[in-house]
Amino acid sequence: MSTPESALPENIYERLIDALDALPNGFPRTRSRVEIQLLHKLFAPDEALIASLMSRHEETPDVIAQRAGLPAAEVKAILITMAKRGLLWCAKRGREMKFRLAPFIVGIYEAQMEVLDQEFALLFEEYMSTGGAVGIMRPSPALHRVVPTQGTIKTDWILPYEDVKAILLEGRVFSVRDCICRVQQDLLGKRRCKHELASCLSFTKMERPPRAGDIPIEQALKILNDAETAGLVHTVSNVVEGVFYICNCCGCCCGILRGITDFGIETSVARSNYYAVIDQESCTGCMLCSQRCQVHAIAEPPSGEPVVIDSVKCIGCGLCVSACATESIRLERKKDAQAVHPPKDFAAWEMARLKDRGLPE
Repeated sequence: MSTPESALPENIYERLIDALDALPNGFPRTRSRVEIQLLHKLFAPDEALIASLMSRHEETPDVIAQRAGLPAAEVKAILITMAKRGLLWCAKRGREMKFRLAPFIVGIYEAQMEVLDQEFALLFEEYMSTGGAVGIMRPSPALHRVVPTQGTIKTDWILPYEDVKAILLEGRVFSVRDCICRVQQDLLGKRRCKHELASCLSFTKMERPPRAGDIPIEQALKILNDAETAGLVHTVSNVVEGVFYICNCCGCCCGILRGITDFGIETSVARSNYYAVIDQESCTGCMLCSQRCQVHAIAEPPSGEPVVIDSVKCIGCGLCVSACATESIRLERKKDAQAVHPPKDFAAWEMARLKDRGLPE
């Protein structure tokens, strides 16, 4: 870059925090200020300068370069480099390449598997536990929503976005990658489960050349089924249209579910429009349901007392239903007044999120 590092503004990373926090997803400052160290790990100073001048709106390299006061060719090269590392999102609109700033979560962080090391894992954990999780996961709409386990909705009327298999089968090309949440917990030496690493499914409706990690549809379906057998919660983008990945989450590693289990944010994930109910007469008290509940909504009752599901904590995933040998648990649909439907697409989600956070559109 033609601008020497010494000539860059001293507060460039502060400006980048402002730009990231202005996105609908948010990137709040914390009391520990560890976010500065995080951004230093991710962005070189010249990259931080360019990124700090960007927003959620797609723009051409020429427009961004003009704002930065730098040569367009130079800025374009930096933009492409950052996009390849998941720091920006790039789209081809006609003959033009357009770029926008990626949100920290879900976006930048999930793309950092290749650079995630113990230092990064420690910085991320500190950021989330000192205010990052609350600032990112408390606003509405939630980042992710829960999709019930296959076969646990006993009705013929199932909306397409409530059918996890139907969501997956919308794809034409499928891939799997390791869960960055479990990798992060491994690096900290704090993982509390033995669930598979390779459990994050992604898919596209468009044909494309083969890539590392691509798998056939049969393997994708097996991963989905194996996740349910292992007791993992399906979560996806909190939208009706445009879902392109399915996470299979545990409450001890998954950043989204840890919003509930570790950070005290009951709204960190959008629940399904179902809730679990126990038939006390047929329940044998085996407590397998409690073992499979990833958000601790079913606690061991006092001796002689019936098993009870905490309706406030229940996320409607259906894992307890699929495990019950006596079929004593069922999912019931919420009343229309209580049901919360996801935004139509990502653009609608962003607008709703900006409104909830009191930010300009």
